[in-house]
Amino acid sequence: MTGGLLALSIGCKKDLSLINKGAYTSDTYFTSDVALNQAVVATYAGLLHTGMWAREWYFTFDLLGYDAKNNQPLGGDLLQLAQYNFGPDQNQVGETWAALYQIIARANVVIDRAQVWKPDPSKPTEATDQTQYIAECKFLRAYAYFQLVNLYGRVPLRTHYITLPTPADINAPRSPVADIWAFIEQDLKDAEAGLPVTYSDANYGRATQGAAVALLGKSYLYEKKWASAQTELTKLTQAPFTYSLAPVYNDLFDDPNQDDGTKNPETIFQVMNQKWTDWGIGNQYYVFGGQETWGGKATHSDRAQEYGFNDWNNVHITTTAVKAFTYPNPQNPSANYIDPRAAFTFYGDAASGGQTQYCQQCSTGPVDFPFASKGYEWLKYEYYNKVASFGGPQSGINGQVIRYADVLLMLAESYIQQGNTGAVPLGLINQVRSRPSVNAPLYTSLGTQTDAMAILMRERQLELTGEQSRYFDLIRWGIAKQTINAEMQIENGTQPFQDKNVLFPIPLAEKNANSAVAKDISGDWN
Repeated sequence: MTGGLLALSIGCKKDLSLINKGAYTSDTYFTSDVALNQAVVATYAGLLHTGMWAREWYFTFDLLGYDAKNNQPLGGDLLQLAQYNFGPDQNQVGETWAALYQIIARANVVIDRAQVWKPDPSKPTEATDQTQYIAECKFLRAYAYFQLVNLYGRVPLRTHYITLPTPADINAPRSPVADIWAFIEQDLKDAEAGLPVTYSDANYGRATQGAAVALLGKSYLYEKKWASAQTELTKLTQAPFTYSLAPVYNDLFDDPNQDDGTKNPETIFQVMNQKWTDWGIGNQYYVFGGQETWGGKATHSDRAQEYGFNDWNNVHITTTAVKAFTYPNPQNPSANYIDPRAAFTFYGDAASGGQTQYCQQCSTGPVDFPFASKGYEWLKYEYYNKVASFGGPQSGINGQVIRYADVLLMLAESYIQQGNTGAVPLGLINQVRSRPSVNAPLYTSLGTQTDAMAILMRERQLELTGEQSRYFDLIRWGIAKQTINAEMQIENGTQPFQDKNVLFPIPLAEKNANSAVAKDISGDWN
């Protein structure tokens, strides 16, 4: 009897699994303009993931570039960054790697599916959108690889969408740095050809042709292709581009959602916060481990709350960064001069040039900064001019990725690195210094190439303090170890920067998941 039941059971066996015919696949979802646009927006969303601009990116590179130093509330893995005491299991090192590759993965999907998609001939805008979507994702993919190659060196080069990855796909080896740079260059050339110069208000914040030009010029500069950088960056000073310096320096680091929404003429590419394009406003606590039920989208930066002296106050601006704003007057070298950008960058005392009041637009009126005797605090990317404290990590201040002043200084550097210290690079540097709200004394000469580079380096430090630029500048100039160790020795008695720190360690998670990468890591670092 038992055998008969077994035979019956075997004979009647059927596949009872159900196929959800309404489920989306890569073949059925990306079949409309609307769906492809959603996928492009999801690619931008990677910029706001943990390890990137909504949270951690500013900590990581302000601390490593020694623009910021830890205050007592800062602990754990972030304190390790501040002390250059981290390894392959560092959270931020792994989160940044993961977020950048997520941008790449999403971009690969869009680029692949958008090329398969057939726009409706009766809707001419769809063909234009198809070109734009592909170009946007090539820009974002190039941005991700730009960061990866600068931070980690040789990394796996994942160039296309794979429906069913094989073990060989998963265990992709690290590509030579030259191959990664070549891929970045081609993506940006394609993006430059396919992106519009401007967008409608409804799409403000998306990558423009100018963003692609700027990142390509920056890539050439980092590769030491000075002439190519000069050619590319010069485009941004001419028609059809209309970029100019913001008349008020701190307008770049204020909350556009609390003002009249006027678009800043200096912004070339920024990470948008709060409502933009197809996004609503996400929950402010999303980046602290929130789930979709908390809001589903990270559309706030937490920097204002985390850096703010009246809020969490996790970091100070370094004394080294503050002192850089006092230097010999370019027109009277025997006298020291305090650069006016100090008052837009940090709170301090009058002697330092820092801002000495806050709450200028509060109903209670201006309040004297109360902590001048305890150290210097961040003003840039804060809006204590409007509120006494934030009450939550809900800053709508957009993250400046590339702005026109940065471009002008990179363009000046491209001339100087070719031995030209004459009128053109001098004019570019003075253009940045002569912004109406700054009006710093102009240089009359840049001197020798060595002198000119010293001036250029200082200008970049002052103009871009707290914008996650200095770390990358020191690394590419080959002076990170000597500079960081000298500054930290003076300020806290340590010299933590080691030779290996010119690159990040390959994250432990990647090593564990990718056998080809694991075999290619030297000294458990890179």
